[in-house]
Amino acid sequence: MGDDKPAGGYDSTPLPKSTKPTYTVKITFHSATNLPIADFGDGSADPFILAQIKTSHKGRHPHDPYLRFRTKTIQKNVEPIWESNWIIDGIPSDGFDLSCRIYDEDPSDHDDRLGKVEIQTGNIDDKNWKGIIKQEYKVKKTGADLRAYSARWACHLIGRKKLHAKLTLSIEVIGKTNNDLGKAYTVNNFWWIHYSPLIGRLAGVKGKDDKGVEKYNFQANEIQLTGPVPDELYHRYVEFKTFVGGMFESTGLRGKVLNKALHHQHERIYNFDRQTKHGEFEFSPDGPPKDLALKFLEMCHFDQGGRIFTYVITLDGLMRFTETGKEFGIDLLSKHTMHSDVNIYIAWSGEFLIRRLAHPNQSPEDPDQSTHPAEEIPGGPPNDDPPRDAASYELIIDNDSGTYRPDKKLIPIFTKFLEKNFIGMKVRVMACDDEKLSKIKDSQRKTKQKEGERVVYGQQSSSDLSLNSQGGAGGSISSSDEEDLEARARAADENDDAEPQGVKGNLEKGFNAVENPKGTMNGLVDKAKGKTKEPSGKEEREKAENNDRV
Repeated sequence: MGDDKPAGGYDSTPLPKSTKPTYTVKITFHSATNLPIADFGDGSADPFILAQIKTSHKGRHPHDPYLRFRTKTIQKNVEPIWESNWIIDGIPSDGFDLSCRIYDEDPSDHDDRLGKVEIQTGNIDDKNWKGIIKQEYKVKKTGADLRAYSARWACHLIGRKKLHAKLTLSIEVIGKTNNDLGKAYTVNNFWWIHYSPLIGRLAGVKGKDDKGVEKYNFQANEIQLTGPVPDELYHRYVEFKTFVGGMFESTGLRGKVLNKALHHQHERIYNFDRQTKHGEFEFSPDGPPKDLALKFLEMCHFDQGGRIFTYVITLDGLMRFTETGKEFGIDLLSKHTMHSDVNIYIAWSGEFLIRRLAHPNQSPEDPDQSTHPAEEIPGGPPNDDPPRDAASYELIIDNDSGTYRPDKKLIPIFTKFLEKNFIGMKVRVMACDDEKLSKIKDSQRKTKQKEGERVVYGQQSSSDLSLNSQGGAGGSISSSDEEDLEARARAADENDDAEPQGVKGNLEKGFNAVENPKGTMNGLVDKAKGKTKEPSGKEEREKAENNDRV
């Protein structure tokens, strides 16, 4: 290795092993009562819980993300019942601190804070500790949104309403952890699918709703894999330019501007609203459910349409991914920085695609094997529905990420982790510099051009949100994280007050659309009405508990 190699990528820092017995703990968020009204229009709220635990385990780096969990949202209810389970392995015998923040979901603005509950379990074990069973806790108003409690205080003063909200939860030890790895990690499985009609319109992507009606929509996906993520899969952002460190760690003016912009973009792509779909799998101590692979394939639309996806896997095994490609004019969709939510460390990142096998019982590398894409084989797309059998598919996944640059020497370890989670599906992990991979992706893109319109998604032939080398509309996106971030850094330097003073170009319109969707939609309406005035928009409220680090 030369001295000019940029810092970052694979980090070999060992994880300190646990010196105490560790246990599997199940936390159940049952319900809440008497929550304040946050949506005054309908006199209700859309509450969810963002939970975080802290243990005595010593991490490898002070910037390692906390272990966190989000419940589903209960719409229009100040007496929500969640019954959401979070199951965690590796909790040390001296217990943990649990912080639960209750929010009101507000997709068009910032989520309102409705209060918090903090619990310290003290010492735990699987014999003498009785656990916490459906215990009610008073919701503290510290840090809560003043607007949410103003009406509550007024009603309380005239004797019409109790002042305090209550949260009911349970914590129980369900066994001893088999592996004392020196970290806690999530072991139950759940998933989220996020939809955005606005981004779908901007990217030229259409999807069919439950009634089969085709509408503009864009899909972002999250699926929780069963931990633990192998300790070796530990990658830091690569400092390919001097400004990158400031961006990830939010230091300096330019770094803070970029960090804030990328957080906004992540929140918009992975936006929670009433369209968001969610599901949980039944937990088994024996390992991941067999249906996990099938759900993953559904989220990818099986082998339909020749799609290629950009993904990251967090240190706790949460996999985030969206479809990406040159037909999408919103450049950030291919950026691992955005998908990771500007996390300093992740497990792995790159791109992947799905192929259907003509002979599921044979190896994908068998000379007699054929696949779709690139060939048309019977029994599935593009002419028939895809078979719902994980064994019929191959996942081809790589380490093509300029942001984190996962080490290809770790491919065997990463392969085993995926095979453990996606039971039955063939998994092939390839290095991004493999010539065979380039040919596979080229073939996939050709299938996209041929079949994309025939299946689920439509696409624009060109995009007015991207720039060619001459600064005009080009209909393509850069595949380079470095080029994109450098361009954003230059824009930040030119704009000292950290707010856009106007549209600088077509690509910047795409970024502004994601960061300010309400303003963009107003602009589209004004344009349709013949108005030339640019929308002023409303500045989004920021600083949500240190980027939601509870």
